[in-house]
Amino acid sequence: MKKLLLLLTGGLFFCMSISGQINIDSLSLVAEISQDQLKLGKLKNLLEQQENSNLIASEKAQSSANQNSTAADNLSESPDSKKLARKAKNRAGDAKKDARSARKESKMLNRLNEDILFLENRIAANQVKLNKHIEVGTYRMANDTIPFDRSF
Repeated sequence: MKKLLLLLTGGLFFCMSISGQINIDSLSLVAEISQDQLKLGKLKNLLEQQENSNLIASEKAQSSANQNSTAADNLSESPDSKKLARKAKNRAGDAKKDARSARKESKMLNRLNEDILFLENRIAANQVKLNKHIEVGTYRMANDTIPFDRSF
């Protein structure tokens, strides 16, 4: 009788530890999901600002390239003009700088989009894991009792 009581008590503690582990795991997943959702919200807020910045930088680069082309055309019409040569050189430098800035903005926007996609995928994966924990937890709770067979 003592062995049976000891065995039942041990089994009860084992079941409680398993269900406790499920709760700890699910709580850690919920915490991770909420942290990722907070990061995702911050990144999405930055997205519109970054898109505007990228658009402005690319328009500025295009404008500088057009001005550089115009300055080069003017210089080709009178190649002996030092004033036009200086303007063409300055416009070329501006175009180079603005093109570099536009590439940098574009790279930052791409990186932001990649980070957003990564977080969305990680949140979805953790949601699936959490759903599995919830299903396993409810399955175990529903089947904790062993049905009594009266067919003896």
